[in-house]
Amino acid sequence: MKTMLRFAVPMILGNLLQQCYNIADTLIVGKFLGASALAAVGSAFSLMTFLTSILLGLAMGSGTVFSIRFGQKDQLGLKEGILASFTLLGVVTILLNITVFVGIDWIIWALRTPAELVVMMREYLTVIFAGLVGIFLYNFFASLLRSLGNSTVPLLFLAVSAILNILLDLWFVAGLNRGVAGAAEATVISQYVSGIGILIYTWIKFPELLRRDRKVHLRMSCVKEIAGFSALTCLQQSIMNLGILAVQGLVNSFGTTVMAAFAAAVKIDAFAYLPVQDFGNAFSIFTAQNFGAKQTQRIQKGIRVAVIASVSFGLLISACVFVFAEPLMTLFIDPGETAVISQGVDYLRIEGTFYFLIGILFLLYGLYRALGRPGMSVVLTIVSLGIRVALAYALSAIPMFGVVGIWWSVPIGWFLADGLGVIYYFMKRKKLLSGYMEEIAKEETP
Repeated sequence: MKTMLRFAVPMILGNLLQQCYNIADTLIVGKFLGASALAAVGSAFSLMTFLTSILLGLAMGSGTVFSIRFGQKDQLGLKEGILASFTLLGVVTILLNITVFVGIDWIIWALRTPAELVVMMREYLTVIFAGLVGIFLYNFFASLLRSLGNSTVPLLFLAVSAILNILLDLWFVAGLNRGVAGAAEATVISQYVSGIGILIYTWIKFPELLRRDRKVHLRMSCVKEIAGFSALTCLQQSIMNLGILAVQGLVNSFGTTVMAAFAAAVKIDAFAYLPVQDFGNAFSIFTAQNFGAKQTQRIQKGIRVAVIASVSFGLLISACVFVFAEPLMTLFIDPGETAVISQGVDYLRIEGTFYFLIGILFLLYGLYRALGRPGMSVVLTIVSLGIRVALAYALSAIPMFGVVGIWWSVPIGWFLADGLGVIYYFMKRKKLLSGYMEEIAKEETP
């Protein structure tokens, strides 16, 4: 418990700070620009979360391979993995940038954006898309440092970046009256500060991993392994956020009031369960390093400890969100907007009661990724999000449920995915703890 928490806490604090990018936008936009601007920025947030999830998924998949190589003490394999991963993520980032800029009008249409918000959405998205390279740099090097056991430095760079983001938000939006574009500019500048800063730190601190080495080549076998882990992890993250985008489109169809409530409530929601999400990522790195070192008993002990910690924290956060749902909403929405606040409170008290379920789900994602079965993480994501989207559309169409049906679809999806993931683990436990390393050994045998 002590080892896992010591590693997890900086990751948790780091990603809580990362949420401050979006929290600052929401708070300042909501207070200074009004509910319409908040609805536009909130809808764009769901899209950016989806795009970021692609890069984050690739970085997380790469980090799993880095952790296994680190556990095996394979320095050459680690260096080649870094080269292959950086190349892969760089190409994907460029392609994403081209795609979103060319298709910006189609994206706005696909999100079913109300006509009165189209201009603000386009203005915000045009700027925010420029930050994808900064997001790539930060997530790649943060993933590398964490795989080596250093989760503190990524936290420090995010802390500087988050503070800068808040200050620039206030200056650009409240001081210079630059509107939603100013909020986007503040976020993009902050993202590049963290991305370039952590790149420079890694280059100085670990030159042996990044400098040119004649023995290190861009091998297709290494690219294939990185792509295998990264593509499935990326697919998992993308499906997760694609489902959220589908729900966002449904929410938008209920009008500006529900859109604004959802925009604020989702920020609170993401902030609330981020600790269990990051604990799952830390657990995954812990498991991958021990898997590389063939410490299966330590993995099993880690699973028990992780479940106790994650469920306990989830229940505590659920209690806090349930009790303080209304005050939390007023952080983002003017108290006079009673209809918006009421909708947000309903969401938080329904969905927020079950954070322990998503805590277990994040542990399952991390476990299967670390044990060389990222495909199972994808399956669990499809089950969770597929059920959520299907139920959201089905229940919201029933008059007695309406928009509340969207809120109930979330915990039901978590519960069914948890059940599948736990059953699969106990059915395949012995094979899971040994299978991937045996496959690697066979591939390396002449």
